[in-house]
Amino acid sequence: MGVLEIGLLYLGAALLLLFSGMPIAFALGGVALGFMFFFMPASNLENIAETLYSELNNFTLLTIPLFILMGAAIGKTRAAEDLYEAAHRWLYKLPGSLGVANVFGCSVFAAMCGSSPATCAAMGGMGIPAMRKRGYSEELASGLIAAGGTLGILIPPSLTLIIYGIITEQSIGKLFIAGVIPGILLAVVFALWVMFAAWREKEAARAGRAASALLQAEFFTWRQRLETLPRLAPFVVLIAVVMVALYDGWGTPSEVAGVGAAGSLALVVGIYGVWRWRDLKEILLGTARESCMIMMIIAMAFLFTYVMSYLHITQSMAQWLVGLGLSKWAYLFWVNVLLLVLGCFLPPVAIILMVTPVIMPGILAAGFDPIWFGIVLTINMEMGLITPPVGLNLFVINGIAPDIGFRRIMRGVMPFIVIMGLYIVLLALFPEIVMWLPNQSK
Repeated sequence: MGVLEIGLLYLGAALLLLFSGMPIAFALGGVALGFMFFFMPASNLENIAETLYSELNNFTLLTIPLFILMGAAIGKTRAAEDLYEAAHRWLYKLPGSLGVANVFGCSVFAAMCGSSPATCAAMGGMGIPAMRKRGYSEELASGLIAAGGTLGILIPPSLTLIIYGIITEQSIGKLFIAGVIPGILLAVVFALWVMFAAWREKEAARAGRAASALLQAEFFTWRQRLETLPRLAPFVVLIAVVMVALYDGWGTPSEVAGVGAAGSLALVVGIYGVWRWRDLKEILLGTARESCMIMMIIAMAFLFTYVMSYLHITQSMAQWLVGLGLSKWAYLFWVNVLLLVLGCFLPPVAIILMVTPVIMPGILAAGFDPIWFGIVLTINMEMGLITPPVGLNLFVINGIAPDIGFRRIMRGVMPFIVIMGLYIVLLALFPEIVMWLPNQSK
């Protein structure tokens, strides 16, 4: 059996197990072990434990549980509610102010927890009922929360960028810095669309002379706005310290993550009184569960890619892709199409671990910066989170608001999918948007 046949069989088996609903780690590890048994010398089976240990014995991986702890500490408190209320009070004069408040609330909460589903769940639980109460359509309310939640894997700290950095051996600090401007700019573009959509719904309500909560004016005094800051400001300062530390190189990403985790725990204890063991136990157990799950996936993915490399599958596929003779832009286009299709079925972590070793040689050969491509890939993964049939954020929204039909949720997210697609084009035309900050840190 040739390399082509083995490669197709290998990838087909992996996709079959992943699509079957089997946990990602077991699917990748099971396929790797099966092919090691049938196609590799028996001595390789004896070295599995040593191989996995050597790959996981990486100081950079410590970043993952520390940032998860940071997000878990914040997610178990009223921080999301306070953030949402503060954003609403400060932005109430804008058209579609409540929707804009949700977008920026998602942005800041994403920067605190680094998880898209967590952001979607935390902000959606408050934002969707509030927007529906104030006359926003179900499509707009559900769509903007689902899309706003995707910012969790772009705005640092991002677990997706950490895993990409480990796989491609790129600086995680530079990846975090590179994600700042694109993340903020994408949030602004989302907000502009929400303002337009809310204005359109308001005008439709006014033209139809129908009673709508959208036509009711809101007002908050300066006192009401300022009283939201004492609880919000410490978390914003913590995020700023983490980003400045990464940007200026005060420490390694793992050390900065340690500071962020310790700081978040101190804040939730000091501000929200989360000091009892039952509260801390929930935070620590949640961190342990998620960290173990991700580490298991990473370990099995290393084994998966090791087998691919040993059987020359990775090298052959990379040579084939480069040998197609596509222009650099055609290659980038088809890579993004592949990532988007896979993103409709698989979670971002699985895609990065499986596909990156294959496509990166072509990306580098085409002259694309791997830091820039990491941001483009992450935005593509964001699209996958809100694209059926397995758009994770769509199911989170459906769980929060089960009375909103899945079709309505889909109609709500479609404009945001288009925006993100056009945004990738913008970053391709103007890579300085991504690279300006990382270049300043050289």
